[in-house]
Amino acid sequence: MSVPAMTKKIIFINPPYERIAPGYDFIRHITNRSPSLGLLHLAAMVRMHGYEPSVIESDVFGLSVDDVAARVIEQRPAYVGITLFTVGVWGAAGIARKIKRALPATVVIVGGPHMSSMGPETVQRFPEFDIAVDREGERALVELLACLDCGGDLAKVRGILYRDGEQIRQTPSMPIEKVLDDLPMPAWDLLPDFPRAYRPAIYDFPRGPVATIAASRGCPFHCKFCDTSTFGEKVRAYTPQAVFNMMRHLQDTYGVRHIMFVDDLFLASRIRVTELCNRILDNRLKMTWTCAARVDTVKPDLLRLMKHAGCWEISFGLETGSDELLQKMDKAARVESSTKAVTWTADAGIRTKGLFMLGYPGENQETIRLTKEFIRRIPMHIMNLTKFTPYPGSPIYRDLYGTNIRDDHWAKMNGMNFVWAPEGMSIEELDRQYQEVLTAFYRRPQVFWYYLRMTIRYPTHLLRLLRCGLGFLNAKLKSYLSGRKGILVKPGERDLNALSMAEKIGGPH
Repeated sequence: MSVPAMTKKIIFINPPYERIAPGYDFIRHITNRSPSLGLLHLAAMVRMHGYEPSVIESDVFGLSVDDVAARVIEQRPAYVGITLFTVGVWGAAGIARKIKRALPATVVIVGGPHMSSMGPETVQRFPEFDIAVDREGERALVELLACLDCGGDLAKVRGILYRDGEQIRQTPSMPIEKVLDDLPMPAWDLLPDFPRAYRPAIYDFPRGPVATIAASRGCPFHCKFCDTSTFGEKVRAYTPQAVFNMMRHLQDTYGVRHIMFVDDLFLASRIRVTELCNRILDNRLKMTWTCAARVDTVKPDLLRLMKHAGCWEISFGLETGSDELLQKMDKAARVESSTKAVTWTADAGIRTKGLFMLGYPGENQETIRLTKEFIRRIPMHIMNLTKFTPYPGSPIYRDLYGTNIRDDHWAKMNGMNFVWAPEGMSIEELDRQYQEVLTAFYRRPQVFWYYLRMTIRYPTHLLRLLRCGLGFLNAKLKSYLSGRKGILVKPGERDLNALSMAEKIGGPH
């Protein structure tokens, strides 16, 4: 396989996938529309080596499989790079199939978390994917493109999967990127209408514009529901000066006023965070920011410093109010230490976002009761409750399914669907309890007044909320006019929609 050396155009794609149930499109006004930071890192890297990258963010601009394929075919690139999360595999395959039919010489390269955990199975199943890049992609992609340009031997490229006749070959892994400062800044300039069009979920930031930064890679912990196959266990970080430079660049160039750090564990190093905070304060950089932390990585003195340096919110993976479930998840923290960390954070004036999960193996009526009580008593400002999903690459996935999972589950693995139920509970019961857990938190008077004050202070959120409300009323009206009596989704419509999607793009191979 080779590509004419004169052709240097490569298009990176974040494919469309179902984040919102059919009939609920109005929810898009208040959901997260941040760009794929991984693609921006790849684009910056290949540009530094003489290629001409562009980026298509399908979800941000509401592009379908057909829309994305048409844009690519019109530009006739030599290469297409698609990032894959498990839930987006079918959409990516549909795009790749249409591209290959129209442009058979274009090489379709895939990568991302799904490929790092299920690469051989995916390449085998989808012949539309020519080559896959395993794990971190910057160095491997550059090496791969150079090989393709000159018609070289793919077996000599590190960190890829490719076809050799009927066989799938996997080359030795590329060494992990140890010095992140050597990488170029993400190519934010390639995003159309950046940063205005790329807003996080409503109430997830105080004042925009907003941008994302990954200040580190890797996580040394082994929570059983996590897939760490892409970045691994060893934490590698940009120096505090490099992170500060990115923040300054985003503020000076794009007017960004809030940064969302998307590291798995921003507080992996107290020394590094302290130095970054001091640089922000010494240079009087006026930005707010959010990050993620484990409850055992925060202390009152560090929290006070972070607050002075602009920290607005910390996300904690609290998961459940049951110590028994935390132990089954291989979480080191317990409910008592979680309560202490959230209280310290609130005392420092930093908002707490609690990340919870419902339906993990061992979940029952008692563990759910404990979770409801937990979220009622801690000083938490916002919560995310996901439906337990055994993601490929996670230890719990292997415990439940072995090495494979039915491919009809892939399109549902977005945290919005229960694809598995613990013993003694049905999916219907889990869905009912899901609503009750959320209600237990958001019906608290102090939560209502907090959001009212925030809405008044930051009216951008109110405008998005109004658009969502108008969309909801419009959807309700259409439902009544069509005879569905206000029901937004017909019984079975979600399953039919997933089935029609698979049929539309050709189904599994």
